[in-house]
Amino acid sequence: MKTALFNFNLPEHLIAAQPVEPRDAARLLHIDGMKLQDKGMLDLPSLLNPTDVLVFNDTKVIPARLYGRRGDAKIEMTLFKQRNLSTWETLIKNARRLHVGDMVEFANNLTATVLEKMENGAVVMQFSLLGADFFAYLHQVGTMPLPPYIKRLWGGKVSDKADYQTIYARYEGAVAAPTAGLHFTERLFKALDQKGIKREFVTLHVGGGTFLPVKVEDTEQHHMHAEYGVIAAGVVERLNQYKREGRRIIPVGTTSLRLLESAADESGVLHPFAEETSIFITPGYRFKFIDALFTNFHTPESTLFMLVSALAGLDEMQHAYKHAIEKEYRFFSYGDACLIEKKI
Repeated sequence: MKTALFNFNLPEHLIAAQPVEPRDAARLLHIDGMKLQDKGMLDLPSLLNPTDVLVFNDTKVIPARLYGRRGDAKIEMTLFKQRNLSTWETLIKNARRLHVGDMVEFANNLTATVLEKMENGAVVMQFSLLGADFFAYLHQVGTMPLPPYIKRLWGGKVSDKADYQTIYARYEGAVAAPTAGLHFTERLFKALDQKGIKREFVTLHVGGGTFLPVKVEDTEQHHMHAEYGVIAAGVVERLNQYKREGRRIIPVGTTSLRLLESAADESGVLHPFAEETSIFITPGYRFKFIDALFTNFHTPESTLFMLVSALAGLDEMQHAYKHAIEKEYRFFSYGDACLIEKKI
């Protein structure tokens, strides 16, 4: 399909730079075909069935943004994907200033050397600290790796360390948040529990590739980034049982959805999973395990907008996004949410 089919015009003022307070005060658009309902997050329990199962991604974001210098030039670096104990693929603002062999200096005597500049724009860096020492350094000096459309002053904002993390984050490894989960609070969990809605947790370590644009004109030519995910055997057993009982499986976020669909076979049975997935879901895909999706609003021509268009229909999602823009919903990571029903 042509990438341009997934484009839409979004006014810049609708890009959320800050989250709402409290988290569950965000707006919620219920998308059921061409039928749209304007709701709020606290209405979510009333939109779900008592037999529904929500599946959350419990990955934990590491403070993967670093600020350094090469001579007099400022360098803003975001860790993208770990290659080994000391080497990372990174995203760097103004990366054209750097060449193979250049050294970047950070606070507290950390240095990094440019090993390679990749075709996708990433820069491979080798750090002077490795393993546990490097991660300890990140927690002392690093800031949260907010997406490029959220503007921050040099050094970031202290409150983002809490704001850009779900309340149930458990396993470290993500360099981007599973942002649909940012809307959930203990108050909302209690309301979901009271209705009888089940919760399960999987882990997909979200990579920086989620922010890379689709640069090809045809979606079939796009090379999808890979991310590491885990679904434990006990979770698999329960989810398969829920499915046999006729319950709806509703992932919270596209990361949970991609992991579930990667772990399901063609007959719709889920299997334990502990590997990378580079699944790329576009219209025409046949969903094997999930029944609906809770997610945020996504960027134009992104793999995530393609995914929701596969779930609900491209015309339906363009209609829903046009409505959301007219009603001034807040978009992207710190923005409002959608509950999307699967097209029959």
